[in-house]
Amino acid sequence: MSTVTTRRSFVHPSNELKSTSSSTTNSIAASPEETPRQSPSTTSLSSLASSSELELEKVNGKLLDTYGNEFRLPDFTIKQIRDAIPAHCFQRSGPKGLAYVARDVAFLAVTFYFFHSFVTPEHIPSTPARAVLWGAYTFVQGLFGTGLWVLAHECGHQSFSPSRTLNDTVGWFCHSALLVPYFSWKISHGKHHKATGNLERDMVFVPKTRDQYASTIGCYAHELSELMEETPIATACSMIGQQVVGWLLYLVVNITGHNFHERQSEGRGKGKQNGFGGGVNHFDPSSPLYEAKDSKFILLSDLGLVIMGTVLFLLGQNFGWANLAVWYFLPYLWVNHWLVAITFLQHTDPTLPHYEPSSWNFARGAAATIDREFGFIGRHLFHGIIETHVLHHYISTIPFYNADEATEAIKPVMGQHYRSNVEGGPIGFLRSMWRSARMCQWIEPCEGTKGENKGVLFFRNHNGLGVPPQKMAPPSELKTLESS
Repeated sequence: MSTVTTRRSFVHPSNELKSTSSSTTNSIAASPEETPRQSPSTTSLSSLASSSELELEKVNGKLLDTYGNEFRLPDFTIKQIRDAIPAHCFQRSGPKGLAYVARDVAFLAVTFYFFHSFVTPEHIPSTPARAVLWGAYTFVQGLFGTGLWVLAHECGHQSFSPSRTLNDTVGWFCHSALLVPYFSWKISHGKHHKATGNLERDMVFVPKTRDQYASTIGCYAHELSELMEETPIATACSMIGQQVVGWLLYLVVNITGHNFHERQSEGRGKGKQNGFGGGVNHFDPSSPLYEAKDSKFILLSDLGLVIMGTVLFLLGQNFGWANLAVWYFLPYLWVNHWLVAITFLQHTDPTLPHYEPSSWNFARGAAATIDREFGFIGRHLFHGIIETHVLHHYISTIPFYNADEATEAIKPVMGQHYRSNVEGGPIGFLRSMWRSARMCQWIEPCEGTKGENKGVLFFRNHNGLGVPPQKMAPPSELKTLESS
C-alpha cells in the first residue's frame, strides 16, 4: 500500500484505482481494502468543519480529489503558520551554507579525479567494465550536481545566508556552472511561489484543463469520458520526453508555465505566447516573464551561460567532445532529470487541487503541494528539497537544515491539508511518477459544484483510474438546451 499522509491519512492502493462510468463517490469500484478511506482526524485549526461550512458545502457542492476523498478548502492563515514555527528555525548561516557548497564541490571534484585516474585502460583493461563504471560516474555526478543546484536554489530564496550579495554571488556561480540562468530563473521561480496553484499566474507544471487536453490529443472535451485508456507505452514515452528535455523546454519556451502573457503589467506580453518563436523564454530581457527593471539581471544570467559555454568549448577542443560528453553533459542530463522529477511530483498528485483566480488565495495555493521521501539521497545529497516542500511554499527563507523541525511545527496548523506520501522511500517516489502520469491527465471542476467550489479543480483521466471525468453533452446538444 502507498500512503498519502495528512492529518486525516488518505490511503490508496499502489495499483491505481479503477473507476466505473458513474461520477459520484460511490462510483469507484474497489474492494474495501482498496477504497480510499480516512482515519479519524485529530483536532486542529483546520480539521473540524463547522455547521456553516457543511451548509455551504450543500449549496456549493462536494469537492472530490482523484481518489474520491472529500476535500474542504483550507481555512488557516499565513500568520498562524508563521507563529507556529520556532524563532530559531528562521536563522540563516552564511558559513554553514558555504560549508555545504564546499562539500558538494569536493564531492564532484574527488569523484572526477578518482574516475579519471583509475578507470583507465591501464587499471581496467576490459572496455565493457570501463563503460559500466563511467556510466555509474555520470549517475553519481548527477546526484552531486543536483545537490549543488539545490544550494543555488537556496540562494535564490535568500535562505542561504542573511547577505543578499553573498546569496546572489554564490547562486550565480553555482547555477552558471550548471548552465542555469540564475537571475532569470530566480525571478520566474519567485513568481511561481507567489501564485502556486493559480491557473492563470503559476509558472511551474500548470496542468491542462479539460478543453486544453482534448485539443492536444485532437478530440472534443465531451469525448474524453468515452475515450479508451492511454496505452502504457504512450505514457512511458511521454514521461521519458519530459525527463530528458523538460527542463530545457521550460527555459527555452516556458513549457508547463501559464500562457496568459497578454496581462503582463508593462504590455510586454502582447502577441506573445509559450512555444517556439512565441517570444517567451528565460534568456531575452524583453520576455513577458520579466519587467524592464529586470533587464540587467537577465543579461548577467546570459553572461554566466556564455562564460560557462566558452569553458566547455575549450575543454571539448582540448580533451575531445566524447570525453566532455561523459565528464559533463551526461551528468548534466541526470541533473535535469532529477530537477524535473522533483518539481513534477511536488505539484502533481491525485490529491492536489488547482484553483481558478476567483477561488485562489496564497494560503490555499501554498497548501497545494506535497512532501515525499527519497531516503539518504533526498535528505543528505538533495538537501531535503523533496521532504520539506510544503513548508518551503509557506516560508521559503527558512534554510533547509531547519526545515524538518519547522515542518513538524506547522502540521497541527495545517491539519488535514498537510500532505505527504512517504511510504516506500526512493522506490515509492519513483512509483509516484508513474501513478501521477497515469492519473493526472487534466483538471476539471467536480460534478455539481458551483460558486467558489466550481473554481477548485482536480485531476481526472481517461484511463479508468479514480473518480471518472464528468460526462458532458456535445456542444450541439448544449445549444439546443440553452435555446429551449
